[in-house]
Amino acid sequence: MNKFLKEFKDRGYFYQCTNENDLSALLDRESIKGYIGFDCTAESLHVGSLLQIMCLRLLQKHGHRPIVLIGGGTTRIGDPSGKDKTRKILNEKEIDKNIKNIEKILKNYLNSKNPKTKPIFVNNYSWLKGLNYISFLRNIGKHFTINKMLSFDSVKTRLEREQSLSYMEFNYMILQAYDFLELNKKKNCVLQIGGSDQWGNIVNGVELIKRYSNKESFGLTTPLITLASGAKMGKTESGAIWLDKNLLSPYDYWQFWRNTDDRDVIKFLKYFTDLEINEIEEIKSQNINDLKIILANKATSMLHGDKVAKNSEKAAQEMFSGGSLGSSLPSIKIGSEEIKKKINIIDLIIISKIEKSKSEIRRLIKGNAIKLNDKIISDEKLIIQRELFNDNYLKLSIGKKRHIKIELD
Repeated sequence: MNKFLKEFKDRGYFYQCTNENDLSALLDRESIKGYIGFDCTAESLHVGSLLQIMCLRLLQKHGHRPIVLIGGGTTRIGDPSGKDKTRKILNEKEIDKNIKNIEKILKNYLNSKNPKTKPIFVNNYSWLKGLNYISFLRNIGKHFTINKMLSFDSVKTRLEREQSLSYMEFNYMILQAYDFLELNKKKNCVLQIGGSDQWGNIVNGVELIKRYSNKESFGLTTPLITLASGAKMGKTESGAIWLDKNLLSPYDYWQFWRNTDDRDVIKFLKYFTDLEINEIEEIKSQNINDLKIILANKATSMLHGDKVAKNSEKAAQEMFSGGSLGSSLPSIKIGSEEIKKKINIIDLIIISKIEKSKSEIRRLIKGNAIKLNDKIISDEKLIIQRELFNDNYLKLSIGKKRHIKIELD
């Protein structure tokens, strides 16, 4: 078996492949280009997209060139796969902002030093914006049958639940197939990778390329990930685990991995770190908490850098030991004028961005989950006074795992 495909399987990435034997032979013969698409419906990706990003890293590792397709065009339509309702349509300014932020995140994971494997970033709006509807139907639409499109899970599920599926969304699978065709023509891209819920869309692209140009291309899918608890990867009670430090602090990102369920640790070391499989086998009998720290450090280093990962570990140790506020703890500054306005504890938490919902904050206060300087706060109307700050610092804690240092400016 080809080395890339072997490691793809060893790490647990493999779910389906359109023609595994031929793909393996091709990968042995030459370096190829493969792509994954990311729609830009939010200003950041979250860890639910991380497995796909790791697949692109693996392509690079084995000498192949990854193409990152940012769906500036398809985001204007909406992918029905795995969705139970039509998603919000963004305006052009929002989409452009999201594209820039997502590209910046992906560049943290992909190496640009080697020109042979340097990632190629493309935006499908560049070819979708100028499509002539009549020509598109004649040249591309003729290759798709309604019968087959209705058989795909992304469509079937919505119809079976009697949930509306707009004609706009129904077209998404044709546009994704067309993306693969365009990349095949313009970039000689022969492989599309995606989650298993994208299988129907990917197969459409492979078949379209075959019918249009008689060229062979390939589709490869990964399993959808759920946590051992049954929850969806990327979501927690406190919200999405964003890959943008402006939406989620590196410390909270580190803590997410540190708090991994015992049952998921080895699997996640394979999925989300660059540790070799044999290294993981050698260390898997170590203390589970030590393995969680390895996972947290490796995953955080990849996104935010080694120094940030080590500082996050140090901050966690300081918090656990119950010592001082800790120089490594995430911090924000608050102006003295805010204190003079007599803000209350709820306002302070909103300003800190450690929690966004006022109703949730009230619930946490009632449950004795909010602390200032390690003292439980039970009054939701508590006014934040200057006397609460020790040496211009105040520690705000939510539960046992979320802490932030507030500095008086």
